[in-house]
Amino acid sequence: MRIHAHVLGCKVSRTETDGILALLYAHGWEYTDDPALADAILLTSCTVTASGDSRMRRALRRLREQAPHAVMIVSGCYVQAFPEEAQKLDADILLGTRERAQLPALLESFLTTHTRQCCLVPHSGEEDFEQLPCTRDAAHTRAFLQIQDGCERFCSYCIIPHARGHSRSRSLVSIREAADALYADGCRELVLCGINLALYQHNGADLAAAAAAAAASGMPRIRLGSIEPDSLTPGMLMRLSRIPAVQPHFHLCLQSGCDRTLRAMGRQDTCTHIASLVAALRETFGNPCITADIITGFPGETDADHAETMAFLKAQRVSRLHVFRYSKRPGTPAAALPGQLPDAVRSARALQLRTLSQTLYAAYLDSLAGRTLSVLIERPKEEGVSQGHAGEYCTVRLPGTVLPRGSICRVRVTGREEDHLTGIRCDTDS
Repeated sequence: MRIHAHVLGCKVSRTETDGILALLYAHGWEYTDDPALADAILLTSCTVTASGDSRMRRALRRLREQAPHAVMIVSGCYVQAFPEEAQKLDADILLGTRERAQLPALLESFLTTHTRQCCLVPHSGEEDFEQLPCTRDAAHTRAFLQIQDGCERFCSYCIIPHARGHSRSRSLVSIREAADALYADGCRELVLCGINLALYQHNGADLAAAAAAAAASGMPRIRLGSIEPDSLTPGMLMRLSRIPAVQPHFHLCLQSGCDRTLRAMGRQDTCTHIASLVAALRETFGNPCITADIITGFPGETDADHAETMAFLKAQRVSRLHVFRYSKRPGTPAAALPGQLPDAVRSARALQLRTLSQTLYAAYLDSLAGRTLSVLIERPKEEGVSQGHAGEYCTVRLPGTVLPRGSICRVRVTGREEDHLTGIRCDTDS
């Protein structure tokens, strides 16, 4: 029996899908890249934005056309957050964000009875972290390890707490075991991820302890996924800096650079604190890459608020932006706020922010000129050119150099070409 997967959403969705597939492989299923050859198709949904819901429906229709006889499984955040709407989907099996290990049994039941199977278990507030198998794509040197699930922040725009439930975390022992296995399998960079990674807590251990547990495996590079800035205390930053494997790249969920907008969003942060955190990151890690999520076009956001966010991001010299247009989600407080902005306004502001991001990123890459960076070689870009990512998560190319995938080398930056750096291999740091 063959399974095909189509994943929408974040790295957590991809990681969980890989874990679910590993469960199916243990029951004799094999993977196929061609949906037309699949006996079953797993479509993992995302519901962060309304456009994500639309993409899921389009993907479902397309996959049905390509594989009309395949068992169609729709799983993930949309199914959990909107179970009544999910029941209307043209799916044979519905699977939310709990009890994913039930899928092999659900498939067996459907193939026997040919009746729809549903596993839509509400979050209780008491369930433990669900550990799915940890896997790595052999074609990549980087792997993702989910160590946290759930969120209790309930920002006014966000549906995810309804889809994911309360915060719960993987144990330190499990993190170490997973890191050991991934390292033995050839992984050389491990990205710790979660729905709200900063909320990691297990028996008194925090995120720095989780990073230390992963690094104890011998994994040479540990990277943190998206993180809420209010949880990065000076003490935690100092402890993270003492773990050599932790890479100098921090992706902060800022969402805005305007205090008025942050309050309306229900965010637990201020621009003053964000600025102090950015300063602390630079003081502790030198010249780290500081990237950020930004939501633009929030209800009631004025031109002045937008301009304040632009100015704040420039002043903080954020390295790069991931820009999202505000998306109205049913069931969230923001959906009922006055001042819902037209799509044209949200799109125009998003374009301005993306243009700013290009400028900021070019400036950050230029700031690395002459520096010596640690680069993980991932693949040849072309004949005679090796390519990889620096610890700062910048793409680096080495013309005239052929290095094995998975090797880590010191590279002196010699220049910038558009959105990547060029360099030469060297043996000494600058």
